[in-house]
Parts: sequence; C-alpha cells; structure tokens
Amino acid sequence: MKQAFEFIPIPARSEKPRIRGITMVLDKGLGMNQAEDLMEAAPYIDIIKLGWGTSRLFSEKLIRAKVALYKSHDIAVGTGGTLFEIAYSRGATEQFFNHTWELGFNLIEISNGSIMLNYEDKTAAIRQARTRGFTVISEVGKKDPHEDHKLTVAQRIEEAQHDLQAGAFQVIIEARESGKNLGIYDDKGGVKEEMTQDLVRALGIENIMFEAPEKSQQAYLILHFGIEVNLGNIRSDDVIPLETLRRGIRGDTFGKV
Repeated sequence: MKQAFEFIPIPARSEKPRIRGITMVLDKGLGMNQAEDLMEAAPYIDIIKLGWGTSRLFSEKLIRAKVALYKSHDIAVGTGGTLFEIAYSRGATEQFFNHTWELGFNLIEISNGSIMLNYEDKTAAIRQARTRGFTVISEVGKKDPHEDHKLTVAQRIEEAQHDLQAGAFQVIIEARESGKNLGIYDDKGGVKEEMTQDLVRALGIENIMFEAPEKSQQAYLILHFGIEVNLGNIRSDDVIPLETLRRGIRGDTFGKV
C-alpha cells in the first residue's frame, strides 16, 4: 500500500519477522476495541507482552481473542514474567506452561525479579519452556531497587550468558514500567553509560532487549546503538512515536540516524 509522503526518504528497517530492531509493547489490559485499534501500528510491533499478572483478571475468551488477533498480525505474544514467577513459587510451572500454550501464547518471559531463582533452576525453566514450544525471553535484574543495586555488572553478564546458553532468544535488562533507578538507569531515568557499554560488549547488541519506556531513553539507545536496537516495555500509544525516532522523523533523531 502506498504510504503518505513517500517522497521523503527515511532509513530502511528490517522486515518482520525481525531478529533485530525489535519493538516489544506492553499491553496493560487493553480491551478488544483498543487492541484492534493498536493493530493499525502492527507493522512496527514485533512482540506484545500482556504485562505482569493482568491476564488473570480477564476471561479465557478475551485472552484467546486478543492473542489470536495479535498473532494474526505476525506479532509474538507473551505473558509477563511476574505471572511465571507467581506460578513457579506455587509449584505450578508445568501447569502454567501448558495453560499458557493452550490459550495461544507463543512466547514466555522467564524472570526472577521478585523471587529467588538460581542459575540451575532458571536454566531448567528456560529449557522446559523451549521444549513446550515457546520462544523464550529471559530477564536479568530485580524489581526492588535496593536488591537490584546489589547486582554487579559482572553478575548481570554472567546470568545473561547462562540464559542465552540455555536457549533464551534474547535477554531483557530490567527497568520496570517507570524506567528509573533500576538496571541501566539512574534515579532520574538517565542512562548509565559505562554499564550499558559493558553489557553490549559482553553480550552483543543483538542479544539484548533494553526496557526503555521513556522517550529520552529510546532516543539515547537509538543514537548510540542504531535504529535496529531492541527496545521493550513500550507503551501502546508510543509505538508510532518510537518508530519516528528510529526513522529520524522526530526532532530527537532528525539528521542523526
């Protein structure tokens, strides 16, 4: 379909299904009408995560319908890592994987942001999900800033490498919805440059998904690592604004990408 203003050149992007330049959107409980409207931006969305434990509050019928809608637009659909952690802590991991698959999800986030989950058990969970048929994205970092600050860069790298070796497609660097005082961000949401560079050097930019809910974070990561950097926890109404940053048609990146 012919696009508006095609005479204005913009940087090319890899086509879906992408393995780089991934945009992961956070669905915080959208209704079907909202989900259908969001699909106008489907070409720019690679993954939609039904955040936290939001799926528990809706009917199976609605969850199946939303998952099917997203998948029909070539979007991978996953549950939030918190839902996995809750199931794991209750000894219901296998039941969780089976039910998630039955509802139509094709992606699982394996995290230990709120629970204790050592390398061996996390590896086992990743492999179990892979065997069930899921694409797995793991997450590194803690949701409590006090606990997260105890993690050294070396520890984050070591855990991420274990996850990738176990079969994780990519590793998310925890930042939560706020994008402040966790992981690569300081208490004002600014990027910790040295930590970020260390992670990229050790893991490879293609293996990392940075949670980046704020425009300033998105712009920084695009300007430093290119338009095909993987970005997550994008709000549903920020999909197009993010894509304009990637394409250099927004002031923050105009003439710089």
